Amino acid sequence: MDLKQLCEIHAPSGSENILRRLIFDEAKEACGAENVRIDRMGNVLCRKKGTGVGRPHVCVSAHMDEVGFIVMGATEEGLLRFRPIGGIDPRVVISKRVLVGEGMLPGVIGAIAIHLQTRADREKVLGYDSLYIDIGAKDRSEALEKCPPGSYACFDAPYTPFGEGFICAKALDDRVGCYNMLKLLRESYPGDVTFAFVTREEVGMRGSAGAAYAIQPDLVINLEGTAANDLGEADNPFEVCCAGKGVAISFMDNSSVYQRKLYQKLTRLAQINQIAHQPKRGVTAVNDAANYQRAAGGALACTLSVPCRYIHSGASVCSLADVDAQYALTRAFLLNA
Repeated sequence: MDLKQLCEIHAPSGSENILRRLIFDEAKEACGAENVRIDRMGNVLCRKKGTGVGRPHVCVSAHMDEVGFIVMGATEEGLLRFRPIGGIDPRVVISKRVLVGEGMLPGVIGAIAIHLQTRADREKVLGYDSLYIDIGAKDRSEALEKCPPGSYACFDAPYTPFGEGFICAKALDDRVGCYNMLKLLRESYPGDVTFAFVTREEVGMRGSAGAAYAIQPDLVINLEGTAANDLGEADNPFEVCCAGKGVAISFMDNSSVYQRKLYQKLTRLAQINQIAHQPKRGVTAVNDAANYQRAAGGALACTLSVPCRYIHSGASVCSLADVDAQYALTRAFLLNA
């Protein structure tokens, strides 16, 4: 699968079925059906036997799910009430197109028009209690018949190349990681490698919690998309990472302090192989590496991220060169672990 296809699949946390089936089929082709399984959390786990002996067992992990929305009910006028799945700033969703329910009904996220807002309304961020999804239903009964409570909704956003080597799409977090893992699992490595496509990262890293205990690797490389802060007037120390300047190597985030020797090895490999890279200069966010680092007897872990502008929106932006750098550094590590 190419990155466009991966980004345009709808797979919010808890509803990864379509993407899971496609990844499972591709993984079976690359690794053999006997080496691929789906666990009870819906994770796709692929084991590749190493060509050598005495090497550590490495896990490469990426999450399949994306942020999205879930329907809670409807008003008498036929407007859907909803809540976010994952961390989505309500300021980025107003007037955005969405697809709702199993039938992928077109909808628009709405709010009271600015012409009708009070001064108090205009001086605050409208919360999700003030927003709705309009699917054109005539009343509450029709809205709930088409989209009952528990229906999922996703941003309706095409994958669009633009500029010099940049793309705009939804779900770059973390389809970039899934894309690179699908490429990596087609190769051979000296040591055993388990590729884990995990679920529900955006709602508390739930899929990787079970996967970590099942796999119990020695080393973990977690592939992610992370927030770039390279626009506006941010001073260099606060940029976190910059789109177009290489894969971001983390030394710490809000859920893990990564082992120094692994961080240093990845940095050296990037330098030796002339792979564009940068440290992730901010201690931000959480990710699946934390579960692998702490499960059972623990594992050495580090996260390699593609910097994404406007992350957790329907119009995230990244550099294809950074996606390639994430792949290249992960591959170099697997060949030298």
